[in-house]
Amino acid sequence: MKKTQFFNIHEKLNAKIVDFAGYQMPVQYSSIIKEHKAVRNSVGVFDVSHMGEIFISGEKALNFVQEITVNDASKLSPGRVQYSAMCYKNGGIVDDLLVYKINDKKYLLVVNASNIEKDYNWMVENNSFGVEIKNESDDYSLLAIQGPNSKEVLQKICDKNLDLEYYHFFEAKISGVDMIISRTGYTGELGYEIYFKGNETVAEKIWNNIFEAGKEFEIQPIGLGARDTLRLEMGFCLYGNDIDKTTNPLEAGLAWITKLTKNRFISKDVLEQVKGNGVKRKLVPMITDERVFPRHGYDITSKGRKIGVITSGTVSPILDKPIALGYVEKEFSFEGAEVNFMIRGKETKAKVVKLPFLKK
Repeated sequence: MKKTQFFNIHEKLNAKIVDFAGYQMPVQYSSIIKEHKAVRNSVGVFDVSHMGEIFISGEKALNFVQEITVNDASKLSPGRVQYSAMCYKNGGIVDDLLVYKINDKKYLLVVNASNIEKDYNWMVENNSFGVEIKNESDDYSLLAIQGPNSKEVLQKICDKNLDLEYYHFFEAKISGVDMIISRTGYTGELGYEIYFKGNETVAEKIWNNIFEAGKEFEIQPIGLGARDTLRLEMGFCLYGNDIDKTTNPLEAGLAWITKLTKNRFISKDVLEQVKGNGVKRKLVPMITDERVFPRHGYDITSKGRKIGVITSGTVSPILDKPIALGYVEKEFSFEGAEVNFMIRGKETKAKVVKLPFLKK
């Protein structure tokens, strides 16, 4: 099992450590609910150094990124970020990712931790443009500073004005260390993700300086548990739960990033067919007033008949209600549709709603 440069800090904070995607990662420090509310109400810091950083460079870097991703990377200018996905030839999802345009000949692709090796190998297999593909995941640390007070905290120790628009980035220094700083995150709050190189001493200096800067806002360390409940309140997909190689982006509610008008990309022909024929099922957000805990893998039913399956579920710490994402047959995918969660052999009434669960 690998450890991030912050592992000793997590241990000193008595974090509950779990094995995740080949890393020993903190799942919680205090409690998931307390950490969740810290991000919604003030500011929290996540160690997400397990994520993958793959750099694409060369004359045809854009051609390659266009070929392997479903979104239109030609719309990016340097300093812009794009949410996208990569699909197999059959339309199944390889991974969802962030595409950073550094310059016309260089892009950074940020991929999910559990998929780094698979994604890298898939990129190499599909490299018909002679670009350089470098997996630098082990060289980078990544912290996410998220919450309404995140800007005020980071601004204290950043050498540039942090007036970044959403899904924009720049290179700057924090505590004298070179960084890629992007206004991105997985929480639905104002937030930043900072990418940097350096050993444990450098990493611990950055962590400690952020916490010193955030003291007045009662800044908290946040584990993977709250990361999941925060993203679920917003309805953001999690690879391995809501999307994987058996799902396509159109049924997963990712049509907005799937640009079928693009000249070509891997799976375009299949996804055009799917669109033409209409999807058979859809990923939908659901909520219930019952005191239950919907979990990944539970059946969704209507009048005793199975119509789908829950892919992600929790009790929302802010709404104090059970919420879930799941695939249902298309005719049950409209807002207001009445469905049931099948929990321990009993049907629990739920209904399909509109995202995000937490209205801002």
